[in-house]
Amino acid sequence: MVRTLLVRGLLMGLLAGFLAGGFAFFFGEPRVDSAIALEEAAAPAAEAGHDHGDEAEVSRPVQKAGLFLATGLYGLAVGGVFALVFAGLRGRVGPRSDGRLGLVAAGTAFVAIILVPFVKYPANPPAVGDPATINSRTLLYVVMVLVGLAAVAIAVATARRVVSPDPWVRWGSAAVAFLVPVVAAWVLLPTVNEVPDGFPATLLWEFRLASIGTQLVFWAAFGVLFGWVSDRAARQAVPVGAAEPG
Repeated sequence: MVRTLLVRGLLMGLLAGFLAGGFAFFFGEPRVDSAIALEEAAAPAAEAGHDHGDEAEVSRPVQKAGLFLATGLYGLAVGGVFALVFAGLRGRVGPRSDGRLGLVAAGTAFVAIILVPFVKYPANPPAVGDPATINSRTLLYVVMVLVGLAAVAIAVATARRVVSPDPWVRWGSAAVAFLVPVVAAWVLLPTVNEVPDGFPATLLWEFRLASIGTQLVFWAAFGVLFGWVSDRAARQAVPVGAAEPG
């Protein structure tokens, strides 16, 4: 069964990756081009065009073509890991239906791994960010990812421990348990603001929307596809045993 889930996760992840790549191509790449144009215009004339333009080691047309390869590989990796985690969760936590569990797990992963760190440390376009601080910024982002995952684990444990006939009490307690460590990390971790003076606020906002939108498209598509295929497989499996009553 694990092998079946792994293949399912890989295929659905690949397809969701291509869908996310399409979104990023149409909504994200134009903002990247605009940011690169600003970066090159601000650079000295002798250096302009050597970082991202056509004379770069990897030209922009090649980068755009490789976008789908990158999102596809991302989908394969995420889909494989998701399938293994799903196999461990199946029958233990969450909805009993494989389809619903897949959708809930994908939504939870998006919130914990993508949304929680994004709120504190949103993505930045080219020309934004000091190269000297990339290691520290990466470490802070990883810390927020770990906080998001830990918060989900705490919320699930809380939901299972709270005994109440009212589901609102149980899920409300889980929501509070999730938010406490997340909000604490948002407040306590250092803020990173390296947007240069004069950088267009609209371009920055549009780039960040495209960035989180790409992730939202991926996880929504993956959750729906994985859940739909899981439910379909379950429906096809049931009549086989029921057709031969003894």
